[in-house]
Amino acid sequence: MQTLVVPLLPQFPRLLGASTSTVTWLVTATLVAGAVCAPVLGRLGDMYGKRRMLLVALGSVTVGSALGAVAPGIEVLLVARVLQGASLGVVALGISIMRDLLPAERVGSGVALMSSSLGIGGAIGLPLTGFVAQQTSWRWLFVGAAVLGAAQFLLVRRVVAESPSRSGGRFDLPGALGLSAALVCLLLAISKGSDWGWGSPVVLGLLVAAVVLFVAWGRMELRSASPLVDLRTTARPAVLWTNLGSILIGFAMFAQFLVTTQLLQAPVESGYGFGFSLITAGLVLLPIGGAMAVFSPVSARLSARFGPRATLTAGTVVLIAGNLSMAALPGSIALVMAAATVTAIGAALSYSALPLLIMDAVPPTETAAANSLNTLMRMLGTSSCSAVVAAVASGLTITVGGTVLPAATAYTVVFLAAAGAATAAAVISALTPRAPHPTSAPRMSAAAA
Repeated sequence: MQTLVVPLLPQFPRLLGASTSTVTWLVTATLVAGAVCAPVLGRLGDMYGKRRMLLVALGSVTVGSALGAVAPGIEVLLVARVLQGASLGVVALGISIMRDLLPAERVGSGVALMSSSLGIGGAIGLPLTGFVAQQTSWRWLFVGAAVLGAAQFLLVRRVVAESPSRSGGRFDLPGALGLSAALVCLLLAISKGSDWGWGSPVVLGLLVAAVVLFVAWGRMELRSASPLVDLRTTARPAVLWTNLGSILIGFAMFAQFLVTTQLLQAPVESGYGFGFSLITAGLVLLPIGGAMAVFSPVSARLSARFGPRATLTAGTVVLIAGNLSMAALPGSIALVMAAATVTAIGAALSYSALPLLIMDAVPPTETAAANSLNTLMRMLGTSSCSAVVAAVASGLTITVGGTVLPAATAYTVVFLAAAGAATAAAVISALTPRAPHPTSAPRMSAAAA
């Protein structure tokens, strides 16, 4: 869903009769909607049933995709993209259901693959979208998403049992509204900073508003008897530092998706590009998805033997190596693929270990909310990476044949920043203490499952 419209952004102004600045909201709207829905659906899942909220999320993305397929203009398509944004919540909900329902020996591998699907989907999305967009109407992308969403809805309803773990209590509506307002201000500033200007009154105002709203929201949550996010649990070192590390890991991973695709499509005359089409560039990067799928179960076995903290540390070290390799701007396709695959392996190890660390540190009744917050932290990392890439690419440029392109130095700076983020995450991972009282989820019998 996040990459569904990215290849079409240059064409949408002509196809929809909208301005370029308006069209970019097709990405921003999904980003903001996902950030707002993830923690809300997670908390509702803990309270009223994770399977129930999983069906709500899948229903929303199905309806949104169907609406997008028949959208007469940009306004309706924006509404469709907002509904699609709710799909971000399925990852945390799915992880939490696995914890409650699967036998103990299968939890690690199931959670690892579910968590890594965030990267696998992104790797598959770009070439698939590019191919469909070049061969047929863009509306078929939304038709396909609607069919896939409906199929998942029916499968979950048929084969997935409801989790027996419930927290109860009243839903914290003021907390949900406060967090939503703060996230909207923050993510709008991050995602639109390059377009509106980082020093513009609008962006600075949004950043100030985000800080004020987060502080007010935090004070409100601490006084609430049934908060949307239990900040006291979140403030535990094992949870707090894992979430901070997740932001850095999201940044380090997303640079590979975002920048390598641009590098492969840059003209050969730039001195660093390969002149590939979007489809070819996407196919070159397909090993990213394959590597993440293959190494997810490897990560689970490493976590079972050495602990998820050791797996996370190893993953961040591999992320450092992959980004440093790309910072040198490899001159052959084989080297680019190798560096991208190394980064994907590091992301698979890291992403697979993060939810295990979170679940070790929180009660079973707060699993969905805690994992949703962790997913949100990774999303903040990817959003920050997008903002940094846009700022660096517009600040370090060259002109080739009358076209302004990012300079080779811009790519090097981005990958060095990603390596630096991975280094900070490695330090945090190595120094973060283990949760003092790991909890275990209730298990269903094999017959019940």
